[in-house]
Amino acid sequence: MAPVRVADQQCTIALPAALLGERWTLLLVRQAFLGTRRFEDFQSSMAISRSVLAERLGTLVEEGILRRVAYKDVRTRYEYRLTEKGLDLYPVLMALRKWGDRWMPPEQGPSFELHHRDCGGGVDVHVTCAACREELTARDVRVTFSAPADEPTAPGSAAPPAGR
Repeated sequence: MAPVRVADQQCTIALPAALLGERWTLLLVRQAFLGTRRFEDFQSSMAISRSVLAERLGTLVEEGILRRVAYKDVRTRYEYRLTEKGLDLYPVLMALRKWGDRWMPPEQGPSFELHHRDCGGGVDVHVTCAACREELTARDVRVTFSAPADEPTAPGSAAPPAGR
């Protein structure tokens, strides 16, 4: 049996993973959240090649995560700004950062800290129940698939319940 490409899986985790899992892509989104907007600034802050940067920025624009906004310099140039779709990636980046701080912390410690503008408290990410607002772990959740064919299983095995 030929392997299924991640981008061909009809799964709301697999499809974004195919887009965001490319090298540099999430880091470009991170830089956009940190205020980077211009091509040269992305390149100098990340030491990424011009060709790869152009390709990744083009994909992020095509996918509606960033938008190009013209500005005047010697000639017309473009900034890259987060769209609503891009801004919705904020909790994803914060969850990834929380996981990284716990399981893969840099030797020198976190490269930046986040604080609530109003009260100054640290930023944290939690998964909660939409109805009762209780904080949840994988063991607290039951997975139901929209169709049996959507269940991700290995050949000849049953999908385990979440958290096991």
